[in-house]
Formats: sequence, C-alpha cells, structure tokens
Amino acid sequence: MDPMAADSRHISTHIDRPAQEVYDYASRSANLPEWARGLGSSVERVTFAPRNEFGVLDHDVTLPSGETVYNPMRVTADGAGCEVVFTLRRQPGMSDEDFERDADAVFADLITLKGVLEPRSPEQVERAADQPVADSGGECGHHEHGER
Repeated sequence: MDPMAADSRHISTHIDRPAQEVYDYASRSANLPEWARGLGSSVERVTFAPRNEFGVLDHDVTLPSGETVYNPMRVTADGAGCEVVFTLRRQPGMSDEDFERDADAVFADLITLKGVLEPRSPEQVERAADQPVADSGGECGHHEHGER
C-alpha cells in the first residue's frame, strides 16, 4: 500500500447549534452551495449516507472519470453545540502541497458552515432543513469533497 495514500487528517470546528440542527441542514445536498463554496465543480454527483441518528454525514463523490472518492464526516454533540469533523484522506499520488490546499479548503468550508448556522434562529435552520428538494436520496450533482 502506498504510505502517502494512507495519510489522513481530521479537520473540525465547533458550531454553537444543537447537533441535530446542524446535521439536518448539512445533510441536505441542496444546501451545499451555501456553505461548501471551496469545493470544486468538476464532479458528477455527491451521495450522502442515508439519514441516521448518529450524525454520520459520510458521502461519496463521483468524478467525471467515474472514480468515486469516499469522504467520512460526522456531527457530534458537544454541550449545547456540536463538533463537525471531516476526515480528509490523501489521494494516491497527491503532493504535500495539494494535500495542504485540500485541508485548507475543507477547513474554510467548515468555518463557512459555522458562519451560516450560528447567526440563524432555530426556526430559520429548521425551515432550510425541511424544504423539499428535487435531488432526493441525498445526491448533489455539482460539488465534490476529495479532489479540489
């Protein structure tokens, strides 16, 4: 196994919102453009894990080449707020500079998620999480995690 491919980094931020609110909002692929602006646009699809009670937001990114990149992500309760953790995995052949750039982009996205959710009232977050979406099944066709 390529030792560079096994390299991973946990990137996280605390959000002063209940874990369930953050999970409900972040698990809607229709909300990705609002908080995940650092993501690249050259993907076919993002598919989230099925809704669950554990805050698992793992997702697969399908690239135009057909390659799929798995991205672990969690929302865990932390007092009255929560912690959002994204595990960034170095892709085979990825340089140190590209890995750092990817880590910076993921962190920026998490900070944007924090900034989007913390100023909102619980009612605003709930409305955004409950709006019907055309992309049922947790899929989004225009964002990626894993290759930036």
